[in-house]
Amino acid sequence: MKIEGITDVFFDLDHTLWDFDKNSALTFNKILKLNHINIDVHEFLYHYMPINLKYWKLFREEKIEKSVLRFKRLDDAFRAVGYQVEDTMINKLSEDYITHLTSFNYLFENTFEILDYLNLKYSLHIITNGFDEVQTKKMEKSNIEKYFKTITNSDMVGVKKPNPKIFNFALQRANVTNSQSIMIGDSYEADILGAKDVGMEVVFFDVNGTTIDEDIRQINNLIQLKEYL
Repeated sequence: MKIEGITDVFFDLDHTLWDFDKNSALTFNKILKLNHINIDVHEFLYHYMPINLKYWKLFREEKIEKSVLRFKRLDDAFRAVGYQVEDTMINKLSEDYITHLTSFNYLFENTFEILDYLNLKYSLHIITNGFDEVQTKKMEKSNIEKYFKTITNSDMVGVKKPNPKIFNFALQRANVTNSQSIMIGDSYEADILGAKDVGMEVVFFDVNGTTIDEDIRQINNLIQLKEYL
């Protein structure tokens, strides 16, 4: 059923439009080879991915700084695979990761199709917890920046989703009310509950089959947004 009264559509970026897991895996494969780290990249990623999510949650909750996130997610992953790496190399890998991450720019299936479709009727925006210096490059290099009238990231506001301040800041920048706006994102806590708490409509983009509140609209392919918008 189409949602009435919506004028502005807000998207998360990572894991929603930009295929973070795929691009991140390709980046690690590249930088581990560049730095002559001889470990199995699949085994490394098996440990790294949940560790990264844990530290991002702490970062989102304002419990750790960016520098701690960037160092500890690598340090813990190497320890988990039993590969000894000096702190100086971890710091180099951390910098290399940010440098090379945007050299890969795979998007989720039907990203361009749904943006072209929505762009005819709605104003489109981004709200992301990602780092300013990286997120802009991701959007430029994947050729999606042109679709969005505003891009709000947590570095601008000083807080991260699900903090209501970042949503209210984004709504103010877009010059739109909460009742006219909808948020689409992959994080149930950060995107969906955060946007819902400030009165926005929401659609949960989930490719993992997560069980959630049955009242929340849920899709597993971006093209399914046509059911609602």
